[in-house]
Amino acid sequence: MEQHEDGQWRQYNWRELADRLIPYVKELGFTHIELMPIMEHPFGGSWGYQLLAQFAPTARYGSPEDFAAFVDACHRAEIGVILDWVPAHFPTDTHGLAQFDGTALYEYADPKEGFHQDWNTLIYNLGRTEVHGFMLASALHWLKHYHIDGLRVDAVASMLYRDYSRNAGEWVPNRFGGRENLEAIDFLRHLNDVVALEAPGTMVIAEESTAWPGVSEPTQQGGLGFNYKWNMGWMHDSLQYMEEDPINRGHHHGKLSFSLVYAWSERFVLPISHDEVVHGKHSLIDKMPGDHWQKFANLRAYLSFMWTHPGKKLLFMGCEFGQWREWNHDRELDWYLMKYAEHIGVKKLVSDLNRIYRQEKALYQRDADPAGFQWLIGDDQANSVFAYLRWSNDGEPLLVVANMTPVPRLDYRVGAPVSGAWTELLNSDAETYAGSNMGNGGEVNTEDEPAHGMEASLKLNLPPLAVLILKPKKD
Repeated sequence: MEQHEDGQWRQYNWRELADRLIPYVKELGFTHIELMPIMEHPFGGSWGYQLLAQFAPTARYGSPEDFAAFVDACHRAEIGVILDWVPAHFPTDTHGLAQFDGTALYEYADPKEGFHQDWNTLIYNLGRTEVHGFMLASALHWLKHYHIDGLRVDAVASMLYRDYSRNAGEWVPNRFGGRENLEAIDFLRHLNDVVALEAPGTMVIAEESTAWPGVSEPTQQGGLGFNYKWNMGWMHDSLQYMEEDPINRGHHHGKLSFSLVYAWSERFVLPISHDEVVHGKHSLIDKMPGDHWQKFANLRAYLSFMWTHPGKKLLFMGCEFGQWREWNHDRELDWYLMKYAEHIGVKKLVSDLNRIYRQEKALYQRDADPAGFQWLIGDDQANSVFAYLRWSNDGEPLLVVANMTPVPRLDYRVGAPVSGAWTELLNSDAETYAGSNMGNGGEVNTEDEPAHGMEASLKLNLPPLAVLILKPKKD
């Protein structure tokens, strides 16, 4: 959000950002922009997550009216806006809510309940009716006054457990002697019920990193009532797999397939967020092993796998073109990279993935339905090949085949549920993405040879470190 004028850097304001960001997002085919917390906060290095003002947009980028104009501009372009929202904790700054009237008014009085040791922040006492109502009002303020389309609730795991990141003796059990934070659980369920009633059509997304059951189940069925939950398990496992040298990936095959064991337990978002490209974790492309070409091929394969895996997609800025540096909140992205073919290729791939995702119902209609996904090959550790089908509500299949090694696989047989010609919708190794352009000529016909439980099969050329998406050709 910066521009260069006469040798000086300054931040864009909301109106300038709308002119630049919205066309870029539209070009790439994304449906929503998710903003890290834009509520007023004293320390820029907190990225907004240690905020003081639950109702006020930060003055860093302009006035409240400027922010409203940005949201309106997004909506005119048919782009939704999601805000990161932080009801878990707040900073200790004396000009904020800490000891607001000289007592623990918004926070718990006992540090074992009210002080967060990881972040040196204070924890909202959501058991107090006034604090509970204050936070509900904040959520509705953004959704109703600014017409925000959704809230991503930060650090939900820290709210659910009284012993979160605490050792024995450092926390206070609930009234039943358990570790669950009953007041926060009640608040989250009430929040989701109230939002559904007062702001229908909006969504609330949980950043929840544990195996708490029913995060996206309706409250009437005993769940927390969120619309979606971040799939942190998928993110950690899949990135660990991709960071492995391809020669070792066969020993870690389950890292890429295990998420399909629990993919239907919640309505998931697959998150590649800011947390994965900071603090020495490397940028997304710099996590990838191999030489320069292989890093880009790995990134293209990973993004293609992500887009064809059940769950909605979240991609942090810069990952869509292969930003080399880690994210730095004091610097702009390295836009100069867009003059290089490999980076242009990644951007083109993301645009094409979004286009295919929008047009192919099999990729999104049955995300939470196990019948919408079917393994064909999930156990080829020797070749690090995966193949699976995605099904639409109308029974139309898409075939996805991933080769996660730099070794081309010629005449690799994969079962096909429909006989006849199959069109190659996407090949992440295509020349247009700066790949080696190995593939199947855009179309391949089935053979009457059974494979993987199917009566017919395809004999495919699998490019190195690449993903193919195929669809039966219609007459």
